[in-house]
Amino acid sequence: MNSNPIPLANMIEQSSSKSTNVHTVSPKWFMPVFLSILIATLIYIGFQLSTDLASVPALSFYSLALLAAALLVALGFEFVNGFHDTANAVATVIYTNALPASVAVMWAGFCNFLGVMVASGAVAYGIIALLPVELIMNVSSGAGFAMVFAMLLAAIIWNLGTWFLGIPASSSHTMIGSILGVAVMNYLLSSGNGSNVDMDQVFKVGKALLFSPLIGFAFAAVVFILVKKVFRKKLELFQPPEGNKPPPPVIRALLIFTCTGVSFAHGSNDGQKGMGLIMLILIGLVPLAYSLNKNMDTNQLYGFEQLSSQTVLILDSQRQFNLSTDQARNVVTRYIQTKEINPEVLPALAVLTHQLGENVAQYKDLKAIPENEVTVIRNDMYLNTTAFKRLEKMKQLPEMSSDQAKTVKEYRKSLDSFLQYIPTWVKVAVALALGLGTMVGWKRIVVTVGERIGKNHMTYGQGMSAELVAMSTIAAADGLGMPVSTTHVLNSAVAGTMVANKSGLNFNTVKTILSAWVFTLPATIVLSGCLYWLFLQFVAK
Repeated sequence: MNSNPIPLANMIEQSSSKSTNVHTVSPKWFMPVFLSILIATLIYIGFQLSTDLASVPALSFYSLALLAAALLVALGFEFVNGFHDTANAVATVIYTNALPASVAVMWAGFCNFLGVMVASGAVAYGIIALLPVELIMNVSSGAGFAMVFAMLLAAIIWNLGTWFLGIPASSSHTMIGSILGVAVMNYLLSSGNGSNVDMDQVFKVGKALLFSPLIGFAFAAVVFILVKKVFRKKLELFQPPEGNKPPPPVIRALLIFTCTGVSFAHGSNDGQKGMGLIMLILIGLVPLAYSLNKNMDTNQLYGFEQLSSQTVLILDSQRQFNLSTDQARNVVTRYIQTKEINPEVLPALAVLTHQLGENVAQYKDLKAIPENEVTVIRNDMYLNTTAFKRLEKMKQLPEMSSDQAKTVKEYRKSLDSFLQYIPTWVKVAVALALGLGTMVGWKRIVVTVGERIGKNHMTYGQGMSAELVAMSTIAAADGLGMPVSTTHVLNSAVAGTMVANKSGLNFNTVKTILSAWVFTLPATIVLSGCLYWLFLQFVAK
């Protein structure tokens, strides 16, 4: 082995002779279509945002500047996310000539857009739930904004660094590492009085980080061997493409289908991370417009009042209410922070549930809630739904009949309908940022996946097997709620097909990718934690 290995970024530049499709010039229609979509989308986003802001008291210049900066950084994260994960999705169709590069990246951007638009928001608010509860409830404070900026900038810095070197790093684990970094630093600075780090989530992510590459590698190798047996007479499937010659029609259709599936899944899952953080920013700066889902109608408000009353009886049948509302908030907050159950938790939750029912019952329309009440109601709802989820997970809820369990479930669902909503313009903005990132910065990652993982050019059969495994694994992981990375699965799947085909692996590249996988979490934890501490020095907590 060469004792002076060539840097990966240089190897990418030197590899242009291996593929003609990846380096073809975009057709003349590409730029006009690209600019038309960009301008139309920006006009729509600007109009919707200005309409929302016009319905609330005018923001100060400082608040507007902070809102613009925060949105720019949040969308910047999604833009860089497009370099990494979506670029992985198009690598196989480009390197097997199933689609021209310009068409592939535009199609992936469109599929990401569709995935983002149909997203429920559950993943977005699931990401938020990993953050310290005290910072979420005080997101409009200096510490809240320090948290958001630290997470986003840490993720962007790491993603840009790995992209510059052409290393397919995982944006999902980058963001989770950034969240954990803020959580750790917040706990240290609070002298143990803040939220504990959610070690269950740390282990869950760690297991996914460890096993997802192995699963992708093994399954892709097996699938490729099966494909070779089934199509053993079609030798052209197992040879590198000649020039820009596309694969046979059936294989081409399957490659495009799997690329579509991976891109759509990426949009519907990874795109929500940016949505969640944007909603935190909007809630912190414009609570009257974004804290609660203003689309809830009178019947839903009445139903919430009834569910609140029924849930109170389940939690505290005597309705004693020995705690004040402030005491109840403190008890529930402390339970969420420490996970330590005590006899006061259920009565405190009953008090908050009763208070929420009465507060919401005063208004026939959420738009009529005064500004000073909106944040209080939202925070109480957030405490309630988080506490219920924690009690259910830890099996600490009181014994209930099937009807009572159904009531509690409906009450939690009602709480989430108030909190877990994403305005359409936010989805469009995230989809645009993801798509633009894919179209602008796709080449470095695509070249690494297509040319640098194996010693030989990817064949049609390899591309089909890798994408099929990636799409199936991501879909299964979504169903199981596992945080599996598109990048991890696809890259290891490509490596699996290279080994199965006896094409050989480029160990310099493989070691570089493995190093990025190993160091992403610790690097982003340290980076975001340090940035959070630094930003706190310039803001009032």
